[in-house]
Amino acid sequence: MEIPFSGITFKNNGILASGILGVTASGMTKVAESGAGGVTTKSISKNARKGHNTPVVQVFEHGLINAVGLSSLGIEKSNEELKSLRYKTKSVIIASVFGGTEEEFRETVEELDNDSIDMIELNISCPNVASEFGTPFASDPNMASSVVKRVRGSTKRPLLVKLSPNYPNIGGIARACEDAGADGITAINTVGPGMLVDINTFKPKLTNRTGGVSGPAILPIAIRVVYDIYKSVKIPIIGMGGVTTIEDAIQMISVGATLYGVGSGIFFNGVDIFKKINDGIELFLKEKKMGYGELIGIAHRS
Repeated sequence: MEIPFSGITFKNNGILASGILGVTASGMTKVAESGAGGVTTKSISKNARKGHNTPVVQVFEHGLINAVGLSSLGIEKSNEELKSLRYKTKSVIIASVFGGTEEEFRETVEELDNDSIDMIELNISCPNVASEFGTPFASDPNMASSVVKRVRGSTKRPLLVKLSPNYPNIGGIARACEDAGADGITAINTVGPGMLVDINTFKPKLTNRTGGVSGPAILPIAIRVVYDIYKSVKIPIIGMGGVTTIEDAIQMISVGATLYGVGSGIFFNGVDIFKKINDGIELFLKEKKMGYGELIGIAHRS
């Protein structure tokens, strides 16, 4: 199955979301070989970042909560991993980028090894570092538009923008990104922040106290957000957030996602999740006598 997306052709429709197995070339290659059509790096910052102290991830019955704090190898070491990844796989490589300022976003994008990547994702929506960097750019259409405009002139690669479900008028924010030059939308980032408490110590389970919530618990929110974005923009969407089953992915595509993304689903079902979902979608389409293009956004036409 070949799927066009912002001028790039994906051989499979599942994408590794940023933050899960997205640090090393070996980890991302393993995911690509397991059936993902594309892999997204963990968000890359210009300078190396340690992130928050452990524990940074906790599991609960219906998902994960994390406050990794955007740890990063920095642009130099990240480029080395990207070069190695490009050598090992023909899957689409998406470099996720993070910056504390518009200028840092621009500088990081300019310093990426463009020969090793196919697309760039601007992570303007991380909910775990607001106290460090201030309000996320994704919280406001003017702020989101401004950072996209600042970066747009620095690369010819297709530019995706990763949005947060934590703010109203998500469709308007997505449209502002489209008007500023974005080629696609990634939605959603984690929900929250949330908190879990250890009932023996009565202290928060995360060192950072709060963190972003992912996994099956957030699927209904992600479905609603993608539905709203699809109504507001013409550019394609990578839909993610709680996708762990074939039905989850079909729902995501039906509300407007051209591609589906998996992050925490790997924790629950392993890297074979992409092949299982892809095979399941093909069988579903065969049974329904539908083409893949017919499935995209069908919930808006039903």
